[in-house]
Amino acid sequence: MTDNVSALQALPPGSTIGILGGGQLARMLAVAAARLGLYTHIYSDDSGPAFDVAPRASKGDYRDRAALAAFAGAVDVVTFEFENVPVEVAEQLQALVPVRPGAKALAVAQDRLAEKTFLSELALPLAPFAAITRAADIAAAMAEINGPAILKTRRLGYDGKGQAAVSPADDYGRAFSSVGEAPSVLEQRLRFEFEFSVLAVRGCDGEIGFYDSPVNSHAEGILRLSKVPSPLTEAEQMSARAITARIADALDYVGVLAVELFYLGAGAETPLIVNEIAPRVHNSGHWTVDACAISQFENHIRAVAGWPLGSTDRHSDAEMVNLIGADADDWVQLAAEPGVCLHLYGKRHVRPGRKMGHMTRLAPHRR
Repeated sequence: MTDNVSALQALPPGSTIGILGGGQLARMLAVAAARLGLYTHIYSDDSGPAFDVAPRASKGDYRDRAALAAFAGAVDVVTFEFENVPVEVAEQLQALVPVRPGAKALAVAQDRLAEKTFLSELALPLAPFAAITRAADIAAAMAEINGPAILKTRRLGYDGKGQAAVSPADDYGRAFSSVGEAPSVLEQRLRFEFEFSVLAVRGCDGEIGFYDSPVNSHAEGILRLSKVPSPLTEAEQMSARAITARIADALDYVGVLAVELFYLGAGAETPLIVNEIAPRVHNSGHWTVDACAISQFENHIRAVAGWPLGSTDRHSDAEMVNLIGADADDWVQLAAEPGVCLHLYGKRHVRPGRKMGHMTRLAPHRR
């Protein structure tokens, strides 16, 4: 049943949005909420950059049921900035306060096998895959896939972590050891022209809006660049949006949902293949802060608060570049570059592979 909220039931300014997680996404959500006169309360097991901007923040263990109950009592609705919040936490909280999106979205997105099974049951286009629980399973799956593949842990892998490339001639035992012999999924490695995202926002009443789809480029498993507009035709973009809407409706989703897809080319039998979903605001949508009147962060806050959704229209072309590790040390030069919008996350320790900020280059919207 849809989580219906009428205009009269929308949370008024002065209400508090609880956010699970204290990283840069929570930070940007808190800033967006403040623009609407809404307060935020962060709950995280680590004092991340969101603690610097939210009016209230609590550091606590996700297993501390008493602390979570106190958090629920201090907020009007709960959302989250990352998909690895324990499902039981969302289940505990949603018995006390609305949680948007709900526990089902977490359960699906934080386990790659559950996610692929869910997408397969919706009859959506996927790369061939197989569940892996031991090294011997890889040999059987590779015989079916008949080509190069990628081994991914079912849980906790992100930014290229928990993954290993596998070829037919490889030592499968070594490949399985490289991911810690954790329960995994083996996926066929596809030849694709580019990866892109669909960024959707769905309200409590089922209304759904879409941002333009960015093309994404990665380096060492980490998103490096997202760019709009994409070379997708209008028909291809509409097909990708229909896939995303089907996922959002099946999850009775509220908030921003990102779906990553591969584009195999206009001549492919199935040009669009779903890669994975993220039940949250997404790195590939950071450009919306500068290139749209209403960013993905504000629209997520609007959705979870029961407000009308804002426009997803883009007023500028944009190229978003992640600042990873020491990249952010060049902040003086970046701040001086014409047409660049610089965003630094306030993280105190620079580490290789750590996202320290991003910049967005804007250009006039080509029509």
